[in-house]
Amino acid sequence: MTAPVYKPRRSARSLFVDLRGLRYHLLAWGDASLVTPERPPLVLLHGWMDVAASFQFMVDALEAERYVIAADWRGFGLSEAGGSDSYWLPDYLGDLDTLLDHPELGLAGRSVDLLGHSMGGNVVMLYAGIRPERIRRLINLEGFGMPATVPEQAPKRYRQWLDELKEPARLKPYDSLADVAARLRKTNPLLPEDKAAWLAPHWSRPRQDESGQWQILGDPAHKRVNPQLYRVDEVLACWRQIAAPLLWVQGDGTEMEKWWGHRYPRSEFETRLAAVPKVERHVLAPAGHMLHHDQPEALARRLESFLG
Repeated sequence: MTAPVYKPRRSARSLFVDLRGLRYHLLAWGDASLVTPERPPLVLLHGWMDVAASFQFMVDALEAERYVIAADWRGFGLSEAGGSDSYWLPDYLGDLDTLLDHPELGLAGRSVDLLGHSMGGNVVMLYAGIRPERIRRLINLEGFGMPATVPEQAPKRYRQWLDELKEPARLKPYDSLADVAARLRKTNPLLPEDKAAWLAPHWSRPRQDESGQWQILGDPAHKRVNPQLYRVDEVLACWRQIAAPLLWVQGDGTEMEKWWGHRYPRSEFETRLAAVPKVERHVLAPAGHMLHHDQPEALARRLESFLG
């Protein structure tokens, strides 16, 4: 029996633009004619091993029409990878800054409402402190940051990175699109079957060989360790400069200890978040890390209340 497939309420346009020498893929809902000072463009940035289409369910749940743009980060989705051995956080900041200044998208010269999930949440928090004048409202969906590091970790981290460069990075292939959907649901049991079936072809594509298998739309190089240490003092220096009100949203099922154990307790995150001047917090239930999949309607209501 064929699995049901989600039917989007709002159709997205697929766009390609050049950003810093890479062909970037974007999804756009609505257009610049919908922009007003009270309702600026809403820019969405996904997390690690995800794609822009991941936000479709949340956009569908918004009551009001507005101009929304979501980007596939470099090396994810349909955006070019660039052939790098590794990926660096400053490159994501550079890509975002160039995106917001792109002359063809109706974003240049405007303040925007900026939302990031997970890795994307970490990027938008830094960016909002570096370019506070560009952000009217800021939304962070479970972008907790990373465990603190100390300089003594550097030799081992660099050694691990050098060792990983000697071996090709690979992602597991899947025998069918149904297997990709099943993988999405295994990672997130709260993801409904119809949404998983809709996401699967946006999250993967057929391999360019005779195997008949499907490959995830992510550069395997993303799996390599980042040799750069995560410097919390530098991060917080940026967070303190955030001028926009921040909406922090998390799922009730998220347990930081499962990711980092004692290396990064929840109490440490709360201390970091206190550095941001204006924060509104919400918890969605039942929801895990992919709360925009688990509770798109509830998340949309929170967004609309916060954005005005």
